[in-house]
Amino acid sequence: TTRSIITAEFLRQGRMMKAVVVEATGGVEVLQYKDHEAPPQFSPQNKALVKNEYAGLNFIDTYHRSGLYPRELSPFILGQEGGGVIEGLPNDVDSDHLGFKVGDRVVYGAFGSYAEYTSVPLDKLVPVPDDMDMKTAIACMTQGLTAHYLSSSVGAGIAKEGDWVLVYGVGSGTGQWTSQMCKLQGYKVIGTTSKGKVSDINNAKSAFGCDELIILENATGKSYADYTSVDISSKVMDITDGKGCKLIIDGIGKDTYEVSLQCLAKRGLFVSFGNASGAVPAFPVLRLLPQSAYMTRPKLNDYVATREELLERAKDVFTWVKEGKLNIVIDRVFELEQVRAAHEYLENGGAKGKVLLKL
Repeated sequence: TTRSIITAEFLRQGRMMKAVVVEATGGVEVLQYKDHEAPPQFSPQNKALVKNEYAGLNFIDTYHRSGLYPRELSPFILGQEGGGVIEGLPNDVDSDHLGFKVGDRVVYGAFGSYAEYTSVPLDKLVPVPDDMDMKTAIACMTQGLTAHYLSSSVGAGIAKEGDWVLVYGVGSGTGQWTSQMCKLQGYKVIGTTSKGKVSDINNAKSAFGCDELIILENATGKSYADYTSVDISSKVMDITDGKGCKLIIDGIGKDTYEVSLQCLAKRGLFVSFGNASGAVPAFPVLRLLPQSAYMTRPKLNDYVATREELLERAKDVFTWVKEGKLNIVIDRVFELEQVRAAHEYLENGGAKGKVLLKL
């Protein structure tokens, strides 16, 4: 008995699908929207075949495209976040497939999401709540789960309720999620954002989950922030009465790590989790000495290392969204064939929320 809604005739034809393929790393010009062989209906490797509705666009996709984070396979299908409907399951009748069945709505974090179909490990699939739309559910994955571990796990035991934390880039992306979740943890939040993403400062503070908001000039000719336009460390010290921040969550990288080191409180933690402006260069560990500070460079996969942890974090994020505790913004939806424009939009700092690709 077949476990898939894909017809046998369709399978015999040797299925092709539309996908975004990278054959050589570089700028947006290397993104090829083309026909590509589709994954098989059945897999002996405990995977499900997902017919994608949307793929999530994240900065890490630009790092894979550029080669900053090398991918093992070449050529490869870009993307690592998506969602849709299960169309096929492993053809092993003795498995319960973790409770999944054909037709289930799911989201996931796995390579190859910029495509009509993706073969996804079963233990990476997350069921979509019945009362949540697919776009919102996908937005909860990479950015929502990253914000969850950044706000609740990385600094646990270092930052405590009532402590000041600094979160960069709260006007969009992961920063927007993280600042709100830090408030849910009971922290006092200082956020930074560019002038172009703020129309009313009081409304912006509330929307971004910040107690204090440092507004920066836009970089020349761009819509992202110029981190040299404001003396961030002086403002942070004024706000915190000279004590600094117990937790600094920095997804910007090269342009802000010096500022982050200057803003640390005694025994504070500098969390560098992204490279929006470029990778943080090596620096002497003695730079941490004045504040007896800590530093970490975490990644999401190590904080959803087990299925139980993945589902626990996803449940929290879904619940907070449904309860209205998180302000979720779906900023733009591009067609898959517009992938080059989508990457340019993200890298130019135009996004004010989640950016998706429609399949």
